Amino acid sequence: MRKYILSFIFLFAFAGVQKSFAQIKYPPVYKTYRIAIIAPLYLDSVFAGYHLKSETSIPPYTIGGADFVQGAELALDTLNLHGKHVEAFIYDSKSVSQPVTSLIKNGKLDNIDLIIGSVKQPEYNELADFALQKNIRFISATYPNDGGIRNNPDVLIANSTLKAHCESIFSYLLQKHGSDNIYLFHKRNDNRISNYFKEIDFVDGKRLLNIREIALDSSVSAMGLRYLIDTTKPVVIIGASLNETFSQKLADACYPISKHNSLVLIGMPNWDGFSCWYKNTYRSFPIRYTTPHYINKNNPFRKYLYDKYFQLYNIDPSDMVEKGFGITYNFTSILINHPGLFMQNINDTTYSAFHDFNFRPVYQGNNSQIDYYENKHLFIMQILNGEIEREW
Repeated sequence: MRKYILSFIFLFAFAGVQKSFAQIKYPPVYKTYRIAIIAPLYLDSVFAGYHLKSETSIPPYTIGGADFVQGAELALDTLNLHGKHVEAFIYDSKSVSQPVTSLIKNGKLDNIDLIIGSVKQPEYNELADFALQKNIRFISATYPNDGGIRNNPDVLIANSTLKAHCESIFSYLLQKHGSDNIYLFHKRNDNRISNYFKEIDFVDGKRLLNIREIALDSSVSAMGLRYLIDTTKPVVIIGASLNETFSQKLADACYPISKHNSLVLIGMPNWDGFSCWYKNTYRSFPIRYTTPHYINKNNPFRKYLYDKYFQLYNIDPSDMVEKGFGITYNFTSILINHPGLFMQNINDTTYSAFHDFNFRPVYQGNNSQIDYYENKHLFIMQILNGEIEREW
């Protein structure tokens, strides 16, 4: 059982070292940058006063938010402020006494310079609306959805939406598999992903890739798949489903064919969470997917985080700890090193702890107003023989 120290402090003040000069009578006045980090900690569910409600375990639904905050705390401890001042306020988005609605109503966030939120609905929309009202940048760190937000250039989505993942897969196929036979398989009446690919593929009245769409009522066998695809050329199959059972059945059908034919299977961003890929079922057959979060094993920040976290908690950090660290370190650094020019430098790679970001404005339809900014920097990963590695 993982053991967590939930001694959350709601105000962290970091004071830079001020140089003193004989000819200056008073110390210089520095701007204090105020950052709100908001995540679902469920403290009211875990604590009764200062005591844990349960002596045996921490509820599993609190772990993601706690991990994110722990990563953010370590990032703030790591920052080299060079004389700059930062105050970080950590708020529990699932607090009963001070929910996000109350924080906004009572002016707790009015003087914040940057909001970093690992939140979902309804807190996501509440923070997005507030950010637009007050012209405060809101980094949505982990929610892979735009939440229907429109005309709000103060929202920055770091965890790319499903459509952005489809765009990345399309670009990958265009550059590496443009002459192959490409098929898109999905469950009948589940057309969301296939519609994204149709929209992306149709440019100026022309199609860039000849993607053949096949809808299935149920799973398909290897024998059945052979009748549906042409293996006289290399084959790429897009698994256009977020459903684990459907995805596994599709992989089961692809695997025998891949032993004798060139066949690539690429799935959706949630496929890395399917346990079936990490068994010995698919020897030497890579399962590919997309992700905005990748850390090279030789990354010096990774080594620092893993060493520090293990020292504190005697376990390796989760991906939520990594995201809390990387996002907090990167965007706090941009805020304090580019005063007043945050958006102009949002893609500055100088402070990228683990990987770069590539935020681009997103427009819906013919709207000339920016709806939000989204991270378009995605990696093609593959799970091969139970291990994850970068493919592209």
